[in-house]
Amino acid sequence: MSAFLDISHIDMTFPTPKGEFTALKDVNLQIKKGEFISLIGHSGCGKSTVLNVVAGLHQATSGGVILNKKEVKQPGPERAVVFQNHSLLPWLSAYQNVELAVKQVFGNSKSKAETKEWIEHNLKLVHMDHAMDKRPDEISGGMKQRVGIARALAMEPEVLLMDEPFGALDALTRAHMQDSLMEIQNELNNTVIMITHDVDEAVLLSDKIVMMTNGPAATVGEILEVNLPRPRNRLALAEDSEYNRLRSAVLTFLYEKQRKVEVIPTAAKTEAKNSEDDSAAASA
Repeated sequence: MSAFLDISHIDMTFPTPKGEFTALKDVNLQIKKGEFISLIGHSGCGKSTVLNVVAGLHQATSGGVILNKKEVKQPGPERAVVFQNHSLLPWLSAYQNVELAVKQVFGNSKSKAETKEWIEHNLKLVHMDHAMDKRPDEISGGMKQRVGIARALAMEPEVLLMDEPFGALDALTRAHMQDSLMEIQNELNNTVIMITHDVDEAVLLSDKIVMMTNGPAATVGEILEVNLPRPRNRLALAEDSEYNRLRSAVLTFLYEKQRKVEVIPTAAKTEAKNSEDDSAAASA
């Protein structure tokens, strides 16, 4: 059985003043319809590049992406993106921000009544129907993100792409958003690819955790199957041995197998640098 979303032998290089930079090398990932996939890895491991290739914002240098038997070559409404920044238009209400996406995707195929009902339905999915007439500056960060998700869902995408959607939120709001996302995915059975740096978030939400190797030339290092039963309760999982085993496996990959070593200047190098600075100051 072929994959619903097939990311096949992706290479991605970018030109730089010092020559070509290889961001991704031979990335392969097959995703089933309705799966929730988390991409995790250190900064610079190409997570966002993978997401951008799937979104059609970047064209892979080699390899390609097949979604539902069609090649991905450019952005399309069947792939909706939710960014860390909500990207709402500040002069429009929550309702109008969602309406803009609906009109762009569906044109005049829906009547006014159908459009209104559809927008309100998607705002209700993210528990924002009570604030549909408020502008972004009148609502909290978490509420803005909910509207951003409603806007994406209103496009009826086959794949929901999320680039650290809760990264800028406080811990309590983040937990509420994670719970809402689990509810939505359970109801709609969306295929979701989400970038995260949060190990607990990845284990809580995912069917598979895709762990990326460090860049440059980053690739898929390991894929961890998360077979925890749904619906999931974060408090119950805290004491669950399988949850803790999965969490430990991700931490081991990130901080042992793919440990990032930062170069710390030696005393000699620091002293030499200070001497250079003193000489430059004296010359001035």
